[in-house]
Amino acid sequence: MVKETKEPQYQDLFDIQEQFGFARFGLMSNQVWHDDPKRLVFVLSRYKFVAKMLTGKQHVLEVGCGDAFASRIVRQEVTALTVTDFDPLFINDAKQIQSTKWPVEAIVHNLMEGPLPGNFDAAYSLDVLEHIDPADEHVFIKNLCASLTDNATCIIGMPSLQSQSYASEYSRLGHINCKDMPNFRNLMQDYFESVSMFSMNDEVVHTGFHPMAHYLLALCSVKKDRGPSNG
Repeated sequence: MVKETKEPQYQDLFDIQEQFGFARFGLMSNQVWHDDPKRLVFVLSRYKFVAKMLTGKQHVLEVGCGDAFASRIVRQEVTALTVTDFDPLFINDAKQIQSTKWPVEAIVHNLMEGPLPGNFDAAYSLDVLEHIDPADEHVFIKNLCASLTDNATCIIGMPSLQSQSYASEYSRLGHINCKDMPNFRNLMQDYFESVSMFSMNDEVVHTGFHPMAHYLLALCSVKKDRGPSNG
């Protein structure tokens, strides 16, 4: 049966379907859409913020990509994107849902074991640092910095310490290192000359009263020559 839409501008919808089929969620995004649909908006908004802050960058690194479902939002604004995760199951899933229009390189890599070889002019890591033991956080950031050019931009995002009283049981799983904004800023200032902090509530990024923020974002640039003495 020939499918013709009432308005001709929508005919492309069927052309895309016939050429590429239907896109699917990844493992993580599928669970979010099933259990808490609105949370997917929050996740996508974080990636939108990263994408706009990194517009025009040549080679960008994502650490802890999960299924990389939202990573193509960043890929839309940069020349090349490499996504990494320490779990092979997520990287395999990321490869399966990848778009030929927005290709990314997906690699299994554990940053705690060493830097990823490369010369990245930007990097970002969302919802990862809170899963790392505070005793090991300097190893994580030191290895991340080792993969970056001197003037690179780095964005780290994590739930705020204050948010954990309201977080779901699923959301809190593995959260062993949430921080308040001052401590988060101090940590990133050990490694970067410039650190700008942003708050986030739901899908809204702002510079409001940080103790009421659900999520925190650190926008960092220009690596320092060396990190703290204990790093």
